[in-house]
This record gives sequence, C-alpha cells and structure tokens, in this order.
Amino acid sequence: MAENSIRLDKWLWHARFFKSRTRASALCEAGRVRVGGRIVAKAHHAIRVGDVLTFPQGNRIRVVRVSAIAPRRVSAPQAAALYEELSKVPEQAA
Repeated sequence: MAENSIRLDKWLWHARFFKSRTRASALCEAGRVRVGGRIVAKAHHAIRVGDVLTFPQGNRIRVVRVSAIAPRRVSAPQAAALYEELSKVPEQAA
C-alpha cells in the first residue's frame, strides 16, 4: 500500500464514523461500503484522497469525499477535516 493511501476500515475509524475499527471492518466485510460507486467487500481496500465513500450509518446513508488521511485517530474536530460531506442532511422538523 502506498504512503498516500490507507485501509478503508482504518480511515473510517480514524475519521470517527465508527467507535471501533472492528465495527468499521465488519461493515466493509459485509459489502455495505461503496468506493467510487463500486461495492467493496474487503476492509483492507486502499483508499486515497478524492475517493467518494457511500455507507450506512445509523438510519441514514452517508456519502463523503476523502479530503485527507490521518496517520492515527484524531479528535472529533480534526476528524471533520478528513472528509467532505456530500449527502444531504435531512432538515429537522420545526
């Protein structure tokens, strides 16, 4: 794996989409994540900056573009800088 890429499960965990790397890995292995529109069934799939990921989280589908790769898990504010949200967030009922 090149230095400018990272395992899919590690990135999802580093970016704080999942509380544990095990949960991120399980989602990947179940074929529930798409990278660039293609289903990925391996947690070790290499992703790079610019890749678009689609995956379920809770009761919604997340679509994010990878903006950066962190060498380790970072704080929540720093994690938000690792991706660009592309999915529409449903508006709260007033």
